[in-house]
Amino acid sequence: MNFAAPAPSAETVTPNWQRYLGNLKSFAADEVPLETQGLLVRVTGLVLEAAGIRVPVGSVCEVRMPGQAPVLAEVVGFSADCAYLMPTGDVQGLASGARVVPRPSPVVPMKLGALRHPWRRNEDRTRHLPVGDGLLGRVVDSQGVPMDRKGPIADVHNEPLTRRPINAMDRDPVRKPLDTGVRAINAMLTVGRGQRIGLFAGTGVGKSVLLGMMARYTAADVIVVGLIGERGREVKEFIEDILGEEGLRRAVVVAAPADAPPLVRMQGANYATVIAEHFRDRGKDVLLLMDSLTRYAMAQREIALAIGEPPATKGYPPSCFAKLPQLCERSGNGVAGGGSITAFYTVLSEGDDPQDPIADAARGILDGHIVLSRELAEAGHYPAIDIERSVSRVMTNVASPGHLEAARRFRQLHARHQKARDLIQLGAYVPGHDADLDLAVRLHAPMDRLLQQNMNEPARLDDSLAMLHAVLAA
Repeated sequence: MNFAAPAPSAETVTPNWQRYLGNLKSFAADEVPLETQGLLVRVTGLVLEAAGIRVPVGSVCEVRMPGQAPVLAEVVGFSADCAYLMPTGDVQGLASGARVVPRPSPVVPMKLGALRHPWRRNEDRTRHLPVGDGLLGRVVDSQGVPMDRKGPIADVHNEPLTRRPINAMDRDPVRKPLDTGVRAINAMLTVGRGQRIGLFAGTGVGKSVLLGMMARYTAADVIVVGLIGERGREVKEFIEDILGEEGLRRAVVVAAPADAPPLVRMQGANYATVIAEHFRDRGKDVLLLMDSLTRYAMAQREIALAIGEPPATKGYPPSCFAKLPQLCERSGNGVAGGGSITAFYTVLSEGDDPQDPIADAARGILDGHIVLSRELAEAGHYPAIDIERSVSRVMTNVASPGHLEAARRFRQLHARHQKARDLIQLGAYVPGHDADLDLAVRLHAPMDRLLQQNMNEPARLDDSLAMLHAVLAA
């Protein structure tokens, strides 16, 4: 007896295969891939250690305990079969044996004709945070969650927190001046569109006020402010008293205060940069104000030391000095004909020490530095910019020859007066022996007026240049 099934006809085979392929496509599009899970085995200070899980550095995981909300944590290192994670929230209540589950990968639409397995969808498990025009005028934390109690954010979409850098040969060079609205900067330290410059200052010398002036008066399409590691009370004060309603209207503020975990502070700096990159890629001229680069480095120091990296200069491990250029190089001009990110990074000089390791490293990375002097601030000279110690490395590319010559002459006379200041105060100065010193003494008052400015008084670039020439011609 023949038990063989009859050969299927073409009419029956084709619909069956179509149905089978349709089921596979539905499974690949809708099913959640299987995930590995680990167990929490140790909590030491800021670091969580998980066993039995293999995910790449930078991945986001959830630490789950029964009866409480999951704690988000990011993989920052590993050793053998143990992964080191840094939490973004409070670890209170976690116990040994808690489940550590990787977050699902973002779903990428499958291309027709591509042969893929559902578990190989997308290996990118890094954070994706909201960006878009809906962020303008809003204050968010480093997770993109609104802090201003104005309701949910509309007109945004998620983009990865880490992005591929622009090829150095594709970047548009810095060739156009940028009007910052600050007379001393416009006249003596002219900034170029797409420049990255450091604002070096100790505590309490007026750096926040200077940032607020630039946020309100700079000729830019979008302002992105990153308040990283600052005191919590300063966030609202900066927004309401310094930035103001007019400045906030075209600005996005990302706040990660000092009491936030170090990973959150680092993420806040990266998120502010991602928002700036988003608008730059759409042809906008962006002003990025980050306060401060030192707090970002300190957060990286806390993480690196916690996972066992050896300290180097003043307790900063080598990874701190590797992270700084990775962050700063993301700003600047985009491709030719596109947008730009002009970035100001504040750098805190501990004890007003100019040789602080972070300050020294930042000077080599950035395209110039503006130094705020405590002595000038104590004398009521605002903004307290020390012209002699400050420099803009792109000023020669964006200023006219006449402007460069006037600024050079101004510096000469200003330095000449500063060197003879003690003699003048003691009454030992006798006019008629040094023509340059005589001119510097005569022009000292108008030169000081040029360098000083009220925080509510904008100074346009053309007006600043006109005043510079008028001072020297007096």
